[in-house]
Amino acid sequence: MDLSEYTFYDNKLAVSPQEIKALYRYIWWGKSRTDEGIVRMLEGSSMCFSVRYRGELVGFCRILTDFVYRASLWDIIIHPDHQGQGLGTALMNYVLEHPAIKDIPLVITYTSDLYPFLEKWGFKEMPGAVILLRSPIEYS
Repeated sequence: MDLSEYTFYDNKLAVSPQEIKALYRYIWWGKSRTDEGIVRMLEGSSMCFSVRYRGELVGFCRILTDFVYRASLWDIIIHPDHQGQGLGTALMNYVLEHPAIKDIPLVITYTSDLYPFLEKWGFKEMPGAVILLRSPIEYS
């Protein structure tokens, strides 16, 4: 894949809530997310990673982390027009090799739909989790 027309960012200021909402419409778990919720999500995320193609947001994911021991990976999205070309792989390489992330020993995600894709970086399916579920949520 020729990545020369894609620009990768590691800053939440590189995306707007409206752009992310537009990208969420392509994912079953993101369709009900609100503008207000996305604003608060961005504020509370440790790092946001994005990809632009000719200025348009075409990829996004985010990390919650203490930057030492643990990180969780969320909202991995590639616009459908850019899937199947290696862009998701390039985004994950960018995220997992990022200087702020690469030495964290445990990175977890609950994105079970993408397990076959994430397996190449060493992600493993693990049975169960212990969670406090106070109301129904969408899993990403």
